[in-house]
Amino acid sequence: MSLAIGIDLGGTNIKAALVDTQSAKTLATLSKPTRDGELENDVPRFAVTVREIVHEFESQAGEKLRVGLSAPGLANPNGQCIDWMPGRMHGLEKFVWSDFLERDCRVLNDAHAALLGEVWAGAAKQTQDAFMLTLGTGVGGAIWSGGRLMKGKIGRAGHLGHISIDSNAPRDDFNTPGSLEDAIGNQTIAQRGEGRYATTLALLDAVSAGDEHAKKVWLTSVRHLAAGIGSLINVLDPEVVIIGGGISTGAKELLFKPLQQALDGFEWRPGGNQARLVPAELGDSAGCLGSVFNLLQHP
Repeated sequence: MSLAIGIDLGGTNIKAALVDTQSAKTLATLSKPTRDGELENDVPRFAVTVREIVHEFESQAGEKLRVGLSAPGLANPNGQCIDWMPGRMHGLEKFVWSDFLERDCRVLNDAHAALLGEVWAGAAKQTQDAFMLTLGTGVGGAIWSGGRLMKGKIGRAGHLGHISIDSNAPRDDFNTPGSLEDAIGNQTIAQRGEGRYATTLALLDAVSAGDEHAKKVWLTSVRHLAAGIGSLINVLDPEVVIIGGGISTGAKELLFKPLQQALDGFEWRPGGNQARLVPAELGDSAGCLGSVFNLLQHP
């Protein structure tokens, strides 16, 4: 059995998995708090925790293992570190994981890793062309094109939440006017809901209870999402469009049914060809599996 360790380093928690690389099966998992901002001997505490997790899994496996690690930010082209992640995850930028862990470690962006997990063992398995949107506080994304992860020159490719839906609207954190992220991300729900809903899940509860105002707010957001997806389909020509993230999980059919209906009106389908719209399958394990799959691309 060939084993590897997948680490998904998030702002709140570090998720980890011991993975059989031949079957894509997860053999053991761990989750520990990130403790962003804490140091131990001048080293970020999250790095020390990652090292502890690696040693624990290696103790179970009885051998030294390769490590795949995903984290927020733009990954260095050589896969050794995160080059750019301002404002949080203090100490992550330029931190060379292979040196610290003293073993082979490949690093990539967390959204890229989530899509790679779905490609290897989830909703995009056996596809050559797909893209993924994760709906949460913001809107993340990643692109699988021609059987390869699209990274771009500096690792910026896949920031699909920062396409513009309305050029006249205010700019988001990435300088994009009227972005898809602002149209449906949780961070703008108070503004979109006129202060009536603290979170998107609260909005969805109101929709389920028959609140007409909530329904209008939600369906407007879904229509913007459909317009964005239709535009991305024209650019990327995918077989599959994957929707994941906390909003997707909470909404379920309140999202997918109206989204598909709106997309039916927006998507260009030459020759009857239609991209499949599907929910993500792997949940919290996607990043860990994708980090390991990334390792396999660099033997």
